[in-house]
Amino acid sequence: MKNISILVPQGAILGSIEGPRLVFSEVNALLARMGQPPLFAVQLVGLQPETPVCGGLYTISTPRLLSEVTATDLVIIPAVDGDLAAALVANQAFIPWIANQYAQGAEVASLCVGAFLLAATGLLDGRHCTTHWAAAADFRRMFPAVELVEHQLITDEQGIYSSGGAFSYLNLVLYLIEKYASREIAVLCAKVFQIDMERVSQSAFIIFNGQKEHGDESIKKVQAYIEDNYQEKLTVEQLADIVALGRRNLERRFKKATANSVVEYIQRVKIEAAKSSLESSRENVNEVMYRVGYSDPKAFRVAFRRITGLSPKQYRAKYSRTATTV
Repeated sequence: MKNISILVPQGAILGSIEGPRLVFSEVNALLARMGQPPLFAVQLVGLQPETPVCGGLYTISTPRLLSEVTATDLVIIPAVDGDLAAALVANQAFIPWIANQYAQGAEVASLCVGAFLLAATGLLDGRHCTTHWAAAADFRRMFPAVELVEHQLITDEQGIYSSGGAFSYLNLVLYLIEKYASREIAVLCAKVFQIDMERVSQSAFIIFNGQKEHGDESIKKVQAYIEDNYQEKLTVEQLADIVALGRRNLERRFKKATANSVVEYIQRVKIEAAKSSLESSRENVNEVMYRVGYSDPKAFRVAFRRITGLSPKQYRAKYSRTATTV
């Protein structure tokens, strides 16, 4: 029997508590129908008997208090809503408990922006982690020692797991079920809850807005120039001249400020513009390619797939608002 402790932080997002509870409980129901004993003992664990969640709209009863749980096998950290820095302060009592449980042999999984609470324990330092793509800039700023890989849907390192944004936590839950139970049970759960368990990336969902939460005004000027002139063939030397910096100095400061190299940033701005055209226009792929400043079809398709995880045709098929075929 695996003991699963789903934490109930103040301000938690209700779905990321109830969703895992439902899916893990369904495993026990499936096993019962197969004449097998239950595999999971699922409990909600909080700092007080009643915990406000979803901005105070709801209250969850937590039958087990944190102080009562001395050992568990898996800790689930759900997503929290609102100001993430404030959420860490409100839920700081969880932090040493999570670290202690891991030291005792428990595994730990964060869902969406629950990664912030997990990272606050220090357990992620030097390790890979994913979270909601929209929170990536804040995560990097608050936890620079963690290797954030926001394009990934799931990470798994030495018994520490994380999942991407929003409902992709269900893919992590299925991943854990396959690990603890079997592939057969995971597939059955995927069918019951209609979860696409083949997803491995959240790249196609990322909306690139550029990282502007830094104080380097010269870099902001370069970012603005790239975003206003992405159709042109931009060079690092040209951009360095705009702000009177040497190439190496620009590249160093740009990477520090945005977590992208200059060339990566240019590519991501171009591909974001291409995504928008594929969603809303009737232009074919080559027309879109030329519009965003590419002249080599192969280079465009390679960059597009690397950033989105899909080919331009696949992306249009999934997200086009014009229902146009290429």
